[in-house]
Amino acid sequence: MAQSQLVEKKYLLPFIVVTSLFALWGFANDITNPLVAAFSTIMEIPNAKAALVQFAFYGGYATMAIPAALFVRKYNYKKAIILGLALYATGALLFIPAAQFEMFGFFLASLYVLTFGLAFLETTANPYILSMGDEKTATRRLNLAQSFNPLGSILGMFVASNVILAYLDSEARNDIGELVFNTLSVAEKAAIRTHDLAVIRNPYVVLGLVVLAMIVVFLAVKMPNTRGENPKTPARDSFKRLLKNKIYRQGVIAQVFYVGVQIMCWTFIIHYAENIGIPKATAQRYNMLAMGMFISFRFVSTFLMRYFNSRKLLMYFAVGGMITITGTIFIQGIGGLYCLIATSAFMSLMFPTIYGISLEGIGEDATLGAAGLVMAIVGGALMPPLQGAIIDFGSIAGMPAVNISFVLPFICFVVIARFGFLSLKRLKTD
Repeated sequence: MAQSQLVEKKYLLPFIVVTSLFALWGFANDITNPLVAAFSTIMEIPNAKAALVQFAFYGGYATMAIPAALFVRKYNYKKAIILGLALYATGALLFIPAAQFEMFGFFLASLYVLTFGLAFLETTANPYILSMGDEKTATRRLNLAQSFNPLGSILGMFVASNVILAYLDSEARNDIGELVFNTLSVAEKAAIRTHDLAVIRNPYVVLGLVVLAMIVVFLAVKMPNTRGENPKTPARDSFKRLLKNKIYRQGVIAQVFYVGVQIMCWTFIIHYAENIGIPKATAQRYNMLAMGMFISFRFVSTFLMRYFNSRKLLMYFAVGGMITITGTIFIQGIGGLYCLIATSAFMSLMFPTIYGISLEGIGEDATLGAAGLVMAIVGGALMPPLQGAIIDFGSIAGMPAVNISFVLPFICFVVIARFGFLSLKRLKTD
């Protein structure tokens, strides 16, 4: 029997246009991650407080995911995408007054609004891609679309490293590697702070203008109506069915822990590298190497799904992540850093695979189901501040606290492996 086509010809242009959104929010994610370390120095705040950048960023997803799903149910995917892009652009452009007032809280509010837009885009784009064709190829199709997310991410990392971190005056060091910023007068620090906040602001302003251009593209392109739009049953009935769906409930929990592990590994790789004497701008290049691994293995895993069950692959990749994180914890020095980089290879298939497994066979409940999985992105808001608080201890039991802090990602991989195992077991019994 012939295999179902991954993307049918009638969906090809809409698939390409919607897939471009995956790169767009990937860019936002990874230009933002290094701001935790940057704000910690510029605003002279502890790592735990600086990690509120992630709390604001991923908290926006949790706030807006269900409203976004309800909007899609009432209108359609295209209108939800356009509204999401408008919110995205607004949040990015709010960096202009945030830098002017030099308030950390204003930057947090800007990121919060920006991710209202991302919540609309993710709640909409993921189920839209799943619905563009045969349900048998839906998880593979989403993995293919999600493969372009890390391309945006690596561009975001490049900009963060070469346009932001490399030009921060607060990162200047003396001959023995100590930050000069810490030795300056209040007036000198104030001048540097003004400069550095402007450096952070500028890429977001450009990003806002790019997103405005994307709105024009979506206004011009005709987008098809697919399953999941304008369902006939009330939203409350969908909620009830989703709550009774065991695999869906477990998938949401697994997604919380996956997003947590992803954001922790990519945010605190800079702190890990700094602890072994590597400056922030150089450390961000290691983050880019990790993203290169992630991109490569996303395409590899999409190919492997032609021959292996996605649930089994998810379980095996989670075990691989547990192994590399163990090396990150116990191997001090560059070896531990390489283990942390290798972890990204095992994270590569997780988000879209958990997503696809969780939404499999739920029909018109897919939009609200997607909202629950997007809300799960709150894991990226809750876990980094906790890891930052552990890092602030400096050392624990004679080991660097930054090493010990990666116990949290290890726990996340255990939860993901369990979901892969239980969903595989459930498949075999059905």
